[in-house]
Amino acid sequence: MIPPINTILYATDLTENSSYAFYFAVDLARKHDARILILHCIAPIQAQMHYKASYSSDKTLERAKEHEKEEDTAEIEKDLREFCQKVESEIGPPCVCLVSKTIIKTGHAVEEILNTAEEEECDVIVLGIYGKSWLRQAFLGSVARSVLEKSRKPVFIIPLPSEKSGVETGTL
Repeated sequence: MIPPINTILYATDLTENSSYAFYFAVDLARKHDARILILHCIAPIQAQMHYKASYSSDKTLERAKEHEKEEDTAEIEKDLREFCQKVESEIGPPCVCLVSKTIIKTGHAVEEILNTAEEEECDVIVLGIYGKSWLRQAFLGSVARSVLEKSRKPVFIIPLPSEKSGVETGTL
């Protein structure tokens, strides 16, 4: 028996491709009467940057991290509203009301995606990959590949469509 899909983890890096994958998350949520949880990961500060930042106070560093999270959350929420208008014009409502939560975490994307899927009891994971470019595949594809290899949950990996598809995407 296939387990029900109630909660979908949609991981985004705020690029055009990840927004295309959101179409699939919305469609899946509509078909299964599920809710979408949006996750965006902020890469941890590199050691060199952390060393330079150590000259300033820990409070300054924490405020900078918190400010980045607030900016990213605001950007995701703004993009979500705009993107949902596009989605609704193409496939119909609802869209925004399918999103139950937006989470911004600092850490390594693979670990945060897998941890969030467990912590939030998500039933499936949806994320996008770029496709043909070996450079893009080396960076973004490695996240998708690692999530796929390590996840104990179903993972939907959505490639960016060709220019011929006529699908218009934005950022989310």
